[in-house]
Amino acid sequence: MAIAAFTSGLSLVSASALARDTVNIVGSSTVYPFATVVAERFGRSTDFPTPKLESTGSGGGFKLFCAGIGTEHPDITNASRRMKSSEFEMCQRNGVEAITEVKIGADGIVIANSREAEQMDLSLRQVFLALAKDVPDPEGGDTLVANPYAKWSDIDTSLPRKDIRVMGPPPTSGTRDAFVEIAMEGGCKTFEFIKALEKKDMRGICHNMREDGAFIEAGENDNLIVQRLAQDKEMLGIFGYSFLMENSGEIQASTINGVGPTPDTIAAEQYPVARSLFFYIKNAHAGVVPGITEYAREFTSEGAWGDNGYLVDVGLIPNPRDVRMDTAKAVRKLKPMTGNEL
Repeated sequence: MAIAAFTSGLSLVSASALARDTVNIVGSSTVYPFATVVAERFGRSTDFPTPKLESTGSGGGFKLFCAGIGTEHPDITNASRRMKSSEFEMCQRNGVEAITEVKIGADGIVIANSREAEQMDLSLRQVFLALAKDVPDPEGGDTLVANPYAKWSDIDTSLPRKDIRVMGPPPTSGTRDAFVEIAMEGGCKTFEFIKALEKKDMRGICHNMREDGAFIEAGENDNLIVQRLAQDKEMLGIFGYSFLMENSGEIQASTINGVGPTPDTIAAEQYPVARSLFFYIKNAHAGVVPGITEYAREFTSEGAWGDNGYLVDVGLIPNPRDVRMDTAKAVRKLKPMTGNEL
């Protein structure tokens, strides 16, 4: 059955194969810098054209990737979170049945500000109280109220007496998904009455960001947030660790629960807001659009994503060696997902 589906998908894409000879990659803005470095090296060192990359956000990338088989659709999508089961099912419904998942490494999500401003030391609870739409009543009791906190010092007198103003990614971003899942929910669940709720109700509270101007949705380009922080000393921004590393001369990260983001704290999962990064291959396009498997093998080579690989220089936190070896093997075989992993 699986072979028949694969063959059917291959015949569909073969009909329009001559329409494109360049690998088409969409998805996460966080993975984009790593994929760009690999693509540029791949274009220089092989006879294949440099892959075309577009930063659409993880959610937007999955929509494009899962829309169907054929060269009008992307070959690979990057993601700063794992594919959701609903996205896998969308792919299956649209004939994108054989997909290889590639976990490329780890990254931390930072809350940063200008180096000319006071460095913040935040707890997950304080992050939730600063950015959630509804929060526990400061007067006490197990009730929620519209977020009343205007200044950081309103939450805790140890925090700076300045307005809460935080720029962050939009809902289509994997960084946003990971941030609400890890940071917001982590802080939210420190309140026992919320933690005790049914999962759906709990997430409805924990994942709902405030809309009164304290949290400002930026676009998919994290570099724009970094540029704003350099100009506005009162603003904080939420983005991936690699962007902090690239701009460490201008911006600084807040500590979260007393731990700062570093390669060691992220790899050891000591930093509270760490997450894994991925890309996904549309197997039916491999061998039809030239260079897909070769690009994936370059990305998963030790020279690229290994402990001393060139991606480490641009901020990727490598997977453990045994995970890298198993993943590289799966890429060589284009091992398809079953959906049970999600």
